[in-house]
Amino acid sequence: MTQSKSNSADDQPVSVADLSVAAAKKEIEHLSKQVAEANTAYHARDIPEISDAEYDAQKRRLVAIEAHFPTLKQETSPTEQVGASPSDGFGKITHPVRMMSLANAFNAEDIADFDKGIRRFLGLSDDADLGYTAEPKIDGLSLSLRYEAGKLVYAATRGDGETGENVTENAKTIKDIPHKLTGAPDVLEVRGEVYIAHADFSALNARLEADDKKTLANPRNAAAGSLRQLDVSITASRPLRFFAYAWGEISEPLGETQNAAITRLKDLGFTTNPESRYCKSPAELLAAYAQIGARRAGLGYDIDGVVFKVDNLGFQSRLGFRSTTPRWAIAHKFPAELAWTRLENIEIQVGRTGALAPVARLAPVTVGGVTVSNATLHNQDYIEGRDSNGNLIRDGKDLRIGDLVQIYRAGDVIPKIADVDLSQRPDDALPFVFPQTCPECGSAAIREEDDAISRCSGGLVCPAQAVEKLKHFVSRGAFDIEGLGAKQIEMFFADEVLPIHEPADIFTLRIRDAANLTKIKNRDGFGEKSAQKLFDSIDRRREIPLAKLIFGLGIRHTGEGSSALLARHFGTWDALAQLLDNAEVGQGPGWEALLEIDGIGAVLATSLITAFLQPGERASIEKLVTELTILPSNSAANDSPISGKIVVFTGTLEQMSRAEAKARAEALGAKVSGSVSAKTDILVAGPGAGAKAKKAADLGIDVYDEARWLELISDG
Repeated sequence: MTQSKSNSADDQPVSVADLSVAAAKKEIEHLSKQVAEANTAYHARDIPEISDAEYDAQKRRLVAIEAHFPTLKQETSPTEQVGASPSDGFGKITHPVRMMSLANAFNAEDIADFDKGIRRFLGLSDDADLGYTAEPKIDGLSLSLRYEAGKLVYAATRGDGETGENVTENAKTIKDIPHKLTGAPDVLEVRGEVYIAHADFSALNARLEADDKKTLANPRNAAAGSLRQLDVSITASRPLRFFAYAWGEISEPLGETQNAAITRLKDLGFTTNPESRYCKSPAELLAAYAQIGARRAGLGYDIDGVVFKVDNLGFQSRLGFRSTTPRWAIAHKFPAELAWTRLENIEIQVGRTGALAPVARLAPVTVGGVTVSNATLHNQDYIEGRDSNGNLIRDGKDLRIGDLVQIYRAGDVIPKIADVDLSQRPDDALPFVFPQTCPECGSAAIREEDDAISRCSGGLVCPAQAVEKLKHFVSRGAFDIEGLGAKQIEMFFADEVLPIHEPADIFTLRIRDAANLTKIKNRDGFGEKSAQKLFDSIDRRREIPLAKLIFGLGIRHTGEGSSALLARHFGTWDALAQLLDNAEVGQGPGWEALLEIDGIGAVLATSLITAFLQPGERASIEKLVTELTILPSNSAANDSPISGKIVVFTGTLEQMSRAEAKARAEALGAKVSGSVSAKTDILVAGPGAGAKAKKAADLGIDVYDEARWLELISDG
């Protein structure tokens, strides 16, 4: 394969500090959509569309822009999603303590910011003692082991963070997992990573090849697939290992520090990572990262970075969690890997929002032991060698069918195209002409001003949009209807006798089937039992939590995090629907009420209101709602003195940071708003409160100083 120069420095977006407000708003919208779609493809459909490196870069860029423009921050961030829902092949287990993902760091500046952020949150000076642990980030499958009275009672995968797969019998075949513990707390959930060592992976593939069976792509996939075998004998035949590095629910502390707790786990009989170490500063964290990275090739198992954690468990408790990540930990990722291959074709796919998404079909190439053959190309500008702001990428080199392209990856998913070798470009390679019509329905593909994406104007008449919205509706993060997956949706959408063209059709399927001479049970792939099972699984989803319904509607920019936020704020479907039915984009009380919600911005508010303004979409939603029992959103702390109250913080807090105060209030069931209005229940005012305190006094709102606030929530 031809070698070429490394990535160009020009393949970088414009500096965040140089963005205008309009450009920042546009890029936040674009990045939120791109990463949300990547989450859905990777976690819900198991069909990844971008590489780990590209995903990390997009997420990092989004976080940076949100930090620089906090008033533009949306609740559609990629950090709003954890893992994927459990598959239908296993029983489901709800984690008593949610299994979280990790925020990512990529350079020394990120680590310095991590340290500064923790000190700022905790109110610690720059010279105060603050220790960390550093441990290799194992590239495997997360697993939670629950022990009661020293006995292993179940093992569960992470799943979507809240619910995982019951893989107890499979986990019991792993030698590193003890079945009984001596001297352990009465309740102990041990968490860690299942993996396969390099030597064991090579031996396993050699055995499979000798038996004329399909070999496995890489140790990570092999570990995940082996643990999730329905036949436990297959799992038992695989060389799985387990590193313990964390815990969930626990009846008594394992120690006062992360280091002490890990040592206690080791003493209980678990395998812990010998590469873990204690660090006293960001400089020592970076040194540990370099040392572990230098030893990476000789470790004998795959790692993709180093995890840093605050050592003091008391500090961990105070720092708490964001929506899906702990504030007290971060993963410092390793750089991506590079390879060259041919761009064989560019295809256009249509997503559920009508976006025309170009996809590169590559000549298969092995990168880091993984064969890759696809890459996302984002949009027309990306193909032509520009970013969303018109700046050159890849030195302005466009992408053409037949090009020799450089790709990179940092995992086993689809790579990013980093460069083009123009010296290898075929003489007959022509510039790619982006389609002006939708390849699915022939409707005009329109690219609006300030939008990097061309979108099909066909709406409900476009089968790609309708089908993709239905697939989203039944996906694991939404209604999660067992037996009604992507393939079944495509089948029923094309069916002329019992079609499913909108969500409400799913819930009338049993009645329509009973009235029809052609029964589902008589179709290919179905029988009486499977048809009955499908009807029953549909009926079980007639009762649905409010957040799941909101997310399932597939309204643009409404991710799982923002859906949960809306559910917590409004409590009931009627309250949300009434506001949206009477709201106007950009003006009026409904618009203002949405923007008052901390975490809801203009882009998401516009999307919600617009969806309810469309007669066809609103009618479709109403037809669906009549088939459902929508469970109200109940606060996890509904017995706290501030549960359900709207709280605003202003001024300088002295006992805790503003971020910690907000997190604590939300954990106790309060709704935190960024502005004072007649609906505000409590204003917590520190020194320098200013105009908000005056407005609260004029409105007769309770104003608490920090001491009174802490007294109020002390029992929460």
